[in-house]
Amino acid sequence: MIGYLSGRVKFIFGDEIILDVGGVGYRIFANTDLEIGAAAEFFIHTAVKEDSITLYGFKNRSEFELFEMLLTVTGVGAKSAMAILSKISAAEFTAAVANQDLAALTKLPGVGKKSAQRILLELKDKLKGVAQDFKPVLKKSLAQDEAAEALSALGYTAAEISTAFKRAPKNSTTEQLIKFALRELNRF
Repeated sequence: MIGYLSGRVKFIFGDEIILDVGGVGYRIFANTDLEIGAAAEFFIHTAVKEDSITLYGFKNRSEFELFEMLLTVTGVGAKSAMAILSKISAAEFTAAVANQDLAALTKLPGVGKKSAQRILLELKDKLKGVAQDFKPVLKKSLAQDEAAEALSALGYTAAEISTAFKRAPKNSTTEQLIKFALRELNRF
């Protein structure tokens, strides 16, 4: 079983890359913003099925471990786990589960109310021991929630939004947060 790969990105096809490792190309499904020719390393989850072997790559251990935990949830497969991790950081996901935040989970792709409830129920105890490995997430205000929703509608990921909000002045209004985040994300 493959657990780790390091090499250069040879080709990119949407959410798949071909990683050249010593002249051998490995096809890896990964949420990444790498460019062709870039050096890259991934923690690998190897999914073996009757008719295929599929590699899923993660830039850091926390994403890798969270992916594997998501696979233990009834009804969550590898593709839906990858979709979830493409829109939320490991720290934000862990905080959402710890806070039993059903609304945050239902905003993720492919997660309806029943799936979110199942995730909260099945991962609540499993993530308790892991929670200290992730950086704490800021407690969100109503202004942050509204600004995050607006920025998400513009196509920003939860991780990008969270990073911008961490540097924002305290007690900012929704409008101020949006303007600040857009400047921070260099898209204003």
